[in-house]
Amino acid sequence: MCTMKQVVSRNLILVVLLAGSFTSLAQTISKYIVVDQFGYRPVSRKIAVIRDPKTGFDAAESFTPGSTYQLIDKATSTSVLSGSATSWKAGVTDASSGDKIWWFDFSSVTNPGTYYVLDVDNNVKSYDFIIDKDVYKEVLKHAVRTFFYQRAGFEKNAAFAGSAWADGASHVKNLQDLNARQYNKTGDVSSELDVSGGWYDAGDYNKYTTWTANYVADFMRAYIERPGVWGDDYNIPESGNKIPDILDEAKWGIDHLLRMQRPNGSMLSIVGLAHGSPPSSATGPSYYGTPSTSATLHSAAAFALASKVYGGIGMKQYAETLKTAAIKAWNWAIANPAVIFKNNDSASGTSGLGAGQQETDDYGRLMAKLKAACFLFEITGDAAYRSFVDNNYTQVHLIAWTFAYPFETANQETLLYYANLPGATPTVSNAIRTVYKNAMNGDENFAAFYNDKDPYGAHIKDYTWGSNATKGSQALMFLDMITYGIDATKNSDATMAAEGFVHYLHGTNPFSMVYLSNMYAYGAKNSVNEFYHSWFTNGSAKWDRVGTSTFGPAPGFVTGGPNPSYDRDGCCATNTCGGSNALCNSESLTPPKGQPAQKSYKDFNTSWPLNSWSVTENSNGYQLNYIRMLSYFVEANYDCSGTENGTATLDVCSICSGGSTGISPITDASACSTITSNELLQSVSVEIYPNPTHQFITIVNQQKGKYKVVVTDAMGKILITEKFTGTASLSLADYPAGMYLVIIEQDGYLKLRKIMKL
Repeated sequence: MCTMKQVVSRNLILVVLLAGSFTSLAQTISKYIVVDQFGYRPVSRKIAVIRDPKTGFDAAESFTPGSTYQLIDKATSTSVLSGSATSWKAGVTDASSGDKIWWFDFSSVTNPGTYYVLDVDNNVKSYDFIIDKDVYKEVLKHAVRTFFYQRAGFEKNAAFAGSAWADGASHVKNLQDLNARQYNKTGDVSSELDVSGGWYDAGDYNKYTTWTANYVADFMRAYIERPGVWGDDYNIPESGNKIPDILDEAKWGIDHLLRMQRPNGSMLSIVGLAHGSPPSSATGPSYYGTPSTSATLHSAAAFALASKVYGGIGMKQYAETLKTAAIKAWNWAIANPAVIFKNNDSASGTSGLGAGQQETDDYGRLMAKLKAACFLFEITGDAAYRSFVDNNYTQVHLIAWTFAYPFETANQETLLYYANLPGATPTVSNAIRTVYKNAMNGDENFAAFYNDKDPYGAHIKDYTWGSNATKGSQALMFLDMITYGIDATKNSDATMAAEGFVHYLHGTNPFSMVYLSNMYAYGAKNSVNEFYHSWFTNGSAKWDRVGTSTFGPAPGFVTGGPNPSYDRDGCCATNTCGGSNALCNSESLTPPKGQPAQKSYKDFNTSWPLNSWSVTENSNGYQLNYIRMLSYFVEANYDCSGTENGTATLDVCSICSGGSTGISPITDASACSTITSNELLQSVSVEIYPNPTHQFITIVNQQKGKYKVVVTDAMGKILITEKFTGTASLSLADYPAGMYLVIIEQDGYLKLRKIMKL
């Protein structure tokens, strides 16, 4: 029998528990409390931004923070931290966002778990988020995987793309990429070339050589900067081949560039592709543009840096191929310093070839030449390349203006990379490092961070087309302080400053929006639902918009970002848009039009004449800025084969061996001369062609005697095992389109080649 005291005590506990339950049930998500929706690392600075809109499209709304804020552990529904929100800048309205801001700092909480921020008085809360050291690991994978969706000429098998975005190989029909013709010789069969592979550049399907080369260089930088971050488990066709998937993906672009190189070393400038949704439905012909100096110089740089990286993991034969291609490209560009090719330009007779203008000016060509010289000097040691850098580095705006800014991050990184090379001229190296250190202390860099210039923690001075890419570039500028050892006393501050841009892109912004597409399955609660892309086109029943279309767009694409210069096409003002006049006023454009900079965004996909591409279109360049930035905040726990917590290491011949690779480490450096490839081992002189193929492959083996051929699918399943002498022919007719591995075994040596069947 219970005493009266026990009954009262029990009932009191029950009342408290019920009150807590009802409070929890009554809590609503507030768009005025914004956080990184994926979460934070335990060591991160963690700030929830509380916003009260004052100017812009939401100025009529208001939010006044309560006196008490708590961080709630979702698993236990208990508060782990309680305090008040602190007013930013004594209550002034931030001009860039139009918001009045408060901060609730919960950096002291480091225990892993799922949390949310609660405004106790208003009984509203933030989205849930995670605190964990691996919080961004899956996000990074999906950001990299967008390049797989962007592959031209490659089947998007459901096993890798998911059934929602499965599609056949695009642009492999007659007169498309496998036998494209020159743009001004459309009736000339002799102009046909194989320009297959590569990636759709952005929301359009065109392939621009200069930009593809830059993407390759950024992939290489990403690997060099954070080699332990990249796994072999990204669920792309090459996953599981004991090479980090970031290098497999980059190779898809590099091999396209090799096809674009002419025998004299020059590089074709562009391939214009037909469009359709899905990509495999595109039926129009592909046309290529003639070589240009700028495309050739950028490619020389990409080939040279890739030669270093692939040679560094033991792919010596491939590295030599790339080194040769880089030198040939450089030599042609030196002999042809001003060959211009303007695409989609009526004055040049190229209207309709591509979309964005890939040609540059004299300064752009000089920067490309400087970059190529830097990377060629590293892999050749040739003093002529060093002399070119030494004689021209002062023309880079970083040096000439003593100013570092995010629209020239790539040029600044070229100088920093050179300054860290062992053979760089010491006086030049010291000058570069000193100027960069001083420039990063400027008003828009560290000073902006120290002075909390942006209440959302991700200051950039100028919001333009592609502002999300600018955010990534600015973050990389801070991270370059660490990468290149500029000032060790600021490493902690640089990390904190850069991480603010991660949080901004993950939802700490005026829209409380994750600026990556369709990430709901991976932790986002308010993600980009649609963006301008020819595949995920406006009105598509399958792919236009999350929640409206069957699937919405594929996950992980970084969109352009707020753009204060946005406007409709000029034809809307004069009613000269033809049959599209009605679209001019078909939806509200406030936002993005007429807003404070950070509110100049709309989650939309309406193309011409509303020109949504200037706000929401993706770009591989935006993507790589984000990938490189995010990689700094992902645990580096992969070995050189891409195996998580693996034990493989580079042996004395720079071959990734041991661990789960199946390759025995070489300990005698004198034996390295017999190793020319890590596509597994190699001493077998073999050619396999064509690649890609529609059915048959021919194997030409110059070694005498019998050899064994094993063909596996991308998952390692053995499909064919046969023995041959001399030249052999194999049919893949019975197998679906996709990636296959051909392994040649002879006299104890192995050679592996990847073959794509179209």
